[in-house]
Amino acid sequence: MDETTPRMTNLFLQLGLDAGEQDIARFIQTHQIAADVHICDAPFWNAAQSEFLAEQIKADAPWALVVDQLNEALHADALQPGAERR
Repeated sequence: MDETTPRMTNLFLQLGLDAGEQDIARFIQTHQIAADVHICDAPFWNAAQSEFLAEQIKADAPWALVVDQLNEALHADALQPGAERR
C-alpha cells in the first residue's frame, strides 16, 4: 500500500519529475496549456504520466486533489481575463 502523502512535491516525484520548489514553479511556468486541453492530454506527458493522472482523477483518489491543483496551475495563463487561445 502506498503511504505517500499527496502533495505537489510528491506528485512531481510520482511523475518522475524534479520536485524542488523552483523546479515545480519553472515546470508550471513553462508548461502552460490552453483552456480546452485536459491535463491528461497535455502534449508534454509521456504515456505513463498521462495514464497516472487520468487514473487518479477517474478514481477520485487522494491524489486527485493535488492533480486538480496542478491542472489549475497549468491553465493559469489561459484563464486570465483577455487571454487569447493558444
